[in-house]
Amino acid sequence: MNWLRDPHGEFSQWEPIADRDEVGVCVSHLQAKSGLAQSTVSSYMATLERAGLVQSTRIGKWIHYKRDEDVMARLAEVLRGTP
Repeated sequence: MNWLRDPHGEFSQWEPIADRDEVGVCVSHLQAKSGLAQSTVSSYMATLERAGLVQSTRIGKWIHYKRDEDVMARLAEVLRGTP
């Protein structure tokens, strides 16, 4: 989740397939950075999406993930005890 907070800085060594501000980071870049198998990364990201923490966008054969900043802000408020 921290990597997705700063997609330009964290993934600068990879050429973006699409606008990172708009659609996020390609799952193949998440896989390359993490060193995990693509299927493992996809499974983790699908879990985060079901939890509502990230949004996915398909562009061609690639899935991109982006943090849902509104949900993250509400979650932070709940964790701080200030909803």
